[in-house]
Amino acid sequence: MKLSNFKYIAFALLLGGTFTSCEDFLDRPNEDSYNDANYYANDDQVKVSTNSLYSSPWYDFLSRGYYKIPEVMSGNLYMGQSPYLTFTVNGSDPDITSASNSLWAVNAQANTIYNRLQTANASESAKNTAMGECLAWKAMAYFYLVRIWGDVPIVHNNSSEIAAGDYNNKYKVKAADVYEYIVMTLEKAIDLLPNTNTAGRIDKWGAKGLLAKVYLAKSGINCNGNGQRDENDLVKAAELAKDVIDNSGKKLMEKYEDIFKGENNNCDESLIGWRWTADQLNYTCGNCLTSELAPAGFCEYQSWGDWTAPSVDLEEAFGVTPLQNPSSRPATDERRKATMMMAGDTYSQWWQDKGGFDYLKFLHDKKYAPGSNDGLQSGTGANIAKHLYGNDADHVKTFGRSAGKQSSDLSTHVLRLADVYLIYAEAKIGNAGSTSDASAIDAYYQVWHRARPTLFDKPSSITLDDVLKERRLELALEGDYWFDLVRMSYYNVEKAMNIIKNQKRNAYNGLADLYKAYYNKGNGNGPWDVDESKMFYDTSTPKPNVTTSIFQLPFPQGDVVYNPHLMEEAQHVDVREAFSY
Repeated sequence: MKLSNFKYIAFALLLGGTFTSCEDFLDRPNEDSYNDANYYANDDQVKVSTNSLYSSPWYDFLSRGYYKIPEVMSGNLYMGQSPYLTFTVNGSDPDITSASNSLWAVNAQANTIYNRLQTANASESAKNTAMGECLAWKAMAYFYLVRIWGDVPIVHNNSSEIAAGDYNNKYKVKAADVYEYIVMTLEKAIDLLPNTNTAGRIDKWGAKGLLAKVYLAKSGINCNGNGQRDENDLVKAAELAKDVIDNSGKKLMEKYEDIFKGENNNCDESLIGWRWTADQLNYTCGNCLTSELAPAGFCEYQSWGDWTAPSVDLEEAFGVTPLQNPSSRPATDERRKATMMMAGDTYSQWWQDKGGFDYLKFLHDKKYAPGSNDGLQSGTGANIAKHLYGNDADHVKTFGRSAGKQSSDLSTHVLRLADVYLIYAEAKIGNAGSTSDASAIDAYYQVWHRARPTLFDKPSSITLDDVLKERRLELALEGDYWFDLVRMSYYNVEKAMNIIKNQKRNAYNGLADLYKAYYNKGNGNGPWDVDESKMFYDTSTPKPNVTTSIFQLPFPQGDVVYNPHLMEEAQHVDVREAFSY
């Protein structure tokens, strides 16, 4: 937790009333910045006061923690000898520091804006909606914090912390109490939020969906690894999820791949999302993931994701391997292609000015893709397909303006309706291991069948492992799978550890030669000749050391220096007695 004097000076500047805001993803005010003395003067100004919470303070978490922690550590992404892959991250890691700073900045901004809104000169409905948005984002920040670091301090009100002068004297609060604080915060958010908000903004149903997910995680926190989750928490998770499914009026999109297209940035399925804008004056307002995850040459504004590749283990979870001939590779689950690009894949939504995107042609035809690296760089035979907007012509066609360096308008969906369907199914299974409950099976089947529209094998019962696998595939590379393993570690740490121990977390040898021969130097498909003596999965690289300690990351070194209490035992706090909204 960043509790240095420098960080709190930044917080004090916020409290002094000077904000720099991104261009609104909905309604932009005339001012690029404003002063507290003349702002919050009407409903429109109150509405845009929360704009920044949908993007800028999350930027460093997106670019550092969003995929390295939940995707690399979980075994969904391969990044060579990354310490996140090998579970050797320490407190000096700069990405840990950036991710932590980002989450605490979200909390600081949410606290600051929430407090100021209470005295705004605006209608009660406008103030309540904006305050509810603040609390929902605050809860989301704490939900990440507690799942990454476990016991963390609670900073309820930045103004009082600064006034007291003890901001480097904070003690950790037990994770169970942090979860209760998140629940309390979301309950207040639900009271404040409307049933319907402007498209893209959080409404009551988004907050309820998040609370269902929090209860599902919370259900195992006091189980001490005994395998039994709290039944009351499971019931609450199921009730909330069912309420969203039945009463929100929101529906799953018909085609999975469409969720991630820019024209569907604010679709009903996206209950909570980061809403980015390609702001050329402030790059932290834009989505940087195309730069981080796409191969070099994919877009005009610099990308370097050649070696950040979907893992072999994730490929096999989808039922494919890089050695399968593309002409006969299974295509039953449509999510595979929407998640990762492999040999033979083409995409009509990207490079539309060139007739579409062809993955093999991109790798091997310099006239088609002059900025690409020479051939396949990925050690797993795949590159990431999610979170990409295409080239600049695609961005202009979709959003009406150019992208920028490390900056696009493509939304990042943080909580989707499909997630809520699977939360309901898992909560109904609870501690039983399986269920034949018709409503739970139907929720599971809606997600399962959308991914496999040609199959109609609705099961008569579902197991916990069925739901957990479906969650992994449905939400792959969306910053979620590691947190499924973390919450499993609360109540069954051995199972969580064994899942990781049994993963294929290494790369293949010889895939670049296989792909090049198949493409036949741009003259059409050559033979798919697998030489097993040269093209094989690497078993020589040792597997990482998996212990119970991997499920909590270390605090940033600088935070521990400023606040040594972070190394002490966490304290129990009755959060409902100690804090209020």
